[in-house]
Amino acid sequence: MSATSVLYDAPGKRAKRRNVLYTIVFLVVFALAAWWVLVQMADKNQLASEKWSPFVTDAKVWTTYLLPGLGETLKSAALSIVIALPFGALLGIGRLSDHAWVRVPVGAVVEFFRSIPVLLMMVFAATAYAQFTDISSDIRPLYAVVTGLVLYNASVIAEIVRAGILTLPNGQTDAAKAIGMRKGQTMSYVLLPQAVTAMLPALVSQLVVIVKDTALGGALLGLSELLSQNRTITANYGANTIATLVVIALIYIVLNFLLTTFAGWLEKRLRRGKKSTGAVLGTDGPQQVGAPAGPGDGSGI
Repeated sequence: MSATSVLYDAPGKRAKRRNVLYTIVFLVVFALAAWWVLVQMADKNQLASEKWSPFVTDAKVWTTYLLPGLGETLKSAALSIVIALPFGALLGIGRLSDHAWVRVPVGAVVEFFRSIPVLLMMVFAATAYAQFTDISSDIRPLYAVVTGLVLYNASVIAEIVRAGILTLPNGQTDAAKAIGMRKGQTMSYVLLPQAVTAMLPALVSQLVVIVKDTALGGALLGLSELLSQNRTITANYGANTIATLVVIALIYIVLNFLLTTFAGWLEKRLRRGKKSTGAVLGTDGPQQVGAPAGPGDGSGI
């Protein structure tokens, strides 16, 4: 009897041969497509060394354009993440409230901002700041981009938090109530700590979206972020658009890879901490098993 998996039967000899054949065909097709792209780029003089060499030989490309643009991308993304994460968590918890006067309006806010394209919210915010505030035009694009990213992504994070908490078994809440914990304590000490690990992959995906969506501000609002530097670089270095876009894309790939790698490390650390901890929950919060007893705790009975 052949070995089986939970999801599918293990492939036999014939299936393995087909899989090898499919892999070879895919690699051949991919190599041909890559060769065709390179030929077309060579015909358009896009592989000429003068279009690529500035990124290696001229430090000004990095110090004047790419690194300042990357700094603006990181600044707008960091501000959006710092604001959107707690705001989204509060909205997610609000959607789980037992009180309709809290749950219904919070749900309406979440659904409203989730339904509007983030670019439209950025444009609306930029217009509102221009007409109703005295914010300088130099930093107005940053404010507009952060506002749009926070409103949209906080609503998405709220749904991630709500779904993560709802995935926990009802016995967790029942056990907390049985030992006299209040709703706030149950959420803080029981539900949220357990839901964080389950929510982390979805949260990281949303953080990557925030980093990439900062490019919308550069495309339409004039934010001097990383992707917008393509225009100034190509204007000063001989119309090397493809080379510039390739380098910028590689920077985005490295940046998001570092973010997902850190998140993976954090998730493993959280899982190890849950397996090794000796903490138990009480009405006054977590206490360590085996900790010295304090006076008046009944340990002498």
